Amino acid sequence: MTPTRSFFSLCKAALAATALAGAPLLLSGCGFKPLYGEDKGQVEVSDELKDIYVANIPERFGQQVRLALQAQMSSDGPEDPHKYKLIVQPGVNAEALDIHGDNTSGRTRIIGTAHWQLLTIDQNPQLLAQGDTQVMDGFSSTFEQYFAQTLNMESAMGRIAEALGNQVTQQVAIWFKTHATPAAAPTERPRAVYPTPNLIPDSEKGAPMEQEGADAIPNMATGRAPIDTSF
Repeated sequence: MTPTRSFFSLCKAALAATALAGAPLLLSGCGFKPLYGEDKGQVEVSDELKDIYVANIPERFGQQVRLALQAQMSSDGPEDPHKYKLIVQPGVNAEALDIHGDNTSGRTRIIGTAHWQLLTIDQNPQLLAQGDTQVMDGFSSTFEQYFAQTLNMESAMGRIAEALGNQVTQQVAIWFKTHATPAAAPTERPRAVYPTPNLIPDSEKGAPMEQEGADAIPNMATGRAPIDTSF
């Protein structure tokens, strides 16, 4: 490399470093502010997140979501939950894709949802904020390898729990920063139920019933099925 070319390379590197260093200043002039950044006179989001106690969530999937929330809210230091309480209600649903001629499926899509509520820790707790979030993941079905199938499902559930924890943490952090009302899930209408003739009746008078999905189609018609989250 010639001295002239070397000099210009150093100049380009210096200009790039200067541009990166000055990017936050330029963005702040446009109204952009880092969510977890420090700002004098404003709420320190990271400190507020460490003051949140994440309430227990039942079943294995709930434990995964709670661990993800605790890890992300504690950030770079130990949490000290004595100011707020976070109640999270997660759920998952699955649907079969790529239906084959023998009625098997080559792909399972999982949709995870979570409703959260942030309350004060007090003798008379007050509801500060609440919101909803949704993520989607999936895995390829391997019916001839049951152990691999179980591992694929557990891995997908772990990714969904991590994603739900990340989104709930972001929504809570945004509320601390702006106090804007988070998006709420649409109110669901009462869903119809249909008899399932392929199942054994519970009694002489009762017949197995199945509830329709969000698209008003019964699960048995699309291959959807609830997931056992207690694995």
